[in-house]
Amino acid sequence: MMKRLLAATGLISLCLMSGASAAENISMWVRTGIGDSFKKVVEAYNTSHDDKVTITEVPFSELVQKYATAIAGGQAPDALSMDLIYTPAFAAAGQLEDLTDWAKSLPYFNSLSPSHVKLGTYQDHIYGLPLSVETSVFAWNKDLYKKAGLDPDKAPTTWDEITSNAEKIRALGGDTYGFYFSGGGCGGCMIFTFTPLVWGAGADILSADGKKATLDTPEMRKAVDIYRNMVKKDLVPAGAASDTGANFLSISNGKIGQQSIGAFSIGTLITQYPDIHFGVTLIPSVDGKTSSFAGGDNFVISKGTKKLDAVKKFLEYTYSPDGQKIMAKYGSLPTRGDIADQVLQGLDPRMQVGLKAISIAKTPYTLQFNDLINSANGPWAGFTNAAIFGDTVDTAFSNAQSEMQSIIDNAQQQ
Repeated sequence: MMKRLLAATGLISLCLMSGASAAENISMWVRTGIGDSFKKVVEAYNTSHDDKVTITEVPFSELVQKYATAIAGGQAPDALSMDLIYTPAFAAAGQLEDLTDWAKSLPYFNSLSPSHVKLGTYQDHIYGLPLSVETSVFAWNKDLYKKAGLDPDKAPTTWDEITSNAEKIRALGGDTYGFYFSGGGCGGCMIFTFTPLVWGAGADILSADGKKATLDTPEMRKAVDIYRNMVKKDLVPAGAASDTGANFLSISNGKIGQQSIGAFSIGTLITQYPDIHFGVTLIPSVDGKTSSFAGGDNFVISKGTKKLDAVKKFLEYTYSPDGQKIMAKYGSLPTRGDIADQVLQGLDPRMQVGLKAISIAKTPYTLQFNDLINSANGPWAGFTNAAIFGDTVDTAFSNAQSEMQSIIDNAQQQ
C-alpha cells in the first residue's frame, strides 16, 4: 500500500515537474525606445501563452557592445532585437543561431521584408529575420503648401519640384523654411534620408559585396548639388549643419515645409502633433525614380540558447495575423507582405506609403557599417557634412572615398 502511494506521489510530482519545466521564460534584449508596438506584442503573448518573454531595454548606443560583452561572458539573452545593419557582423563572428532551415520552412518566408532577410544572411545562411520594419519617406506640410500657393494635395515627384516648392515656402518669410535634414555629422540620419537620392538612380556608395567604396559617382554629385543648392539659397535652417539627430523630426514644429522622415514618424505626427497636416510620398532620386532606406531591427537568437524552440514559437506569434495587427496598431509596418493589406485595414492610409517603400528599400551590406557610416567620426558622416556645407566638394569626395576604402581594406586583412 505504502509503495503504491509513494509511486503515485512520485508520478504526480513528476507530472508537476514536467509541466513546470515545459513553460519557458525567454530573456530578450531590445534597444531603448523600441516603442509600444513590440511591447504590446510581448504583453499579448505573455497573457495568452504559458511561455513568457521578459524584455530588457538597453540604450541604443550601448546595445552592441553590451551584447558582445554578454556573449563573451556566457550571459547573453536568449534573443535580441538588433538593428539589422549589425546582423552580418555578429553572424560572421559565429555568435548567432543558424535559422536557415526553420526560416525557409515558414510558409510566408518569401513575403518577409527582403532587405531584412538580406542583412540577416551571411554566407548563404540565415541568422536574422525581420522584427520591426522601417522605411524612409518624404513628407510635406500641407498648410505651408497652401499658404505658399501650392497644391497641398499634390506630392512632389522630382527634386526640381521640391526645390521650387521650398523657395515658395521660404518666401513666406520669418523662421519658415522650405526643407530640412539633420546634417551635422549624423551618419545614420543621412544614410536614411539622403542615400535614396542615389539608390533610385541606380548608384550606390558600396559595391554589392561591400569590398569597394563607390562614393564618387555622377549620381552622388547630383545629389550633393541638390542639397548644397538649397543650403546656399537659405531654404534650410542654419541649425541643420550642427544637428546630430536631436531635431530629426523638425517638420513637427510647423515651420518646415518638407523633409524626409521615417515611416515610424507618421504615427508620431498623427498622435503627438495633430495640428500638423501633412502628406507623405516616396523619396524621389536624382532622376525621379523612387527609393528608400530599409531600417528597423532583425530578430536574432543567441548561439547556444537552450530555449531555441520556445523563442521560435514566440517569433511565429509575432508573425501571426494577430501579432502583426498589434504591431501595426501601434505604428509599426507589417513584416509580412502577404497579409499587409489585411493588417493595415482601418489604419491611417499614409501608412501605405511606408509599406510601398519596403519593396524598393535598400540597406548597405557591410560588416563595417558602424565604422563606415554610423559613427559620428566616420567617413560617411564627415563626407555628407563637408560636401553639403563645406567649401570644396572635390576634397570632400576624395577624402571620404579614401577613408572608406582604407577601413574596408584594413578589415579584410584582419
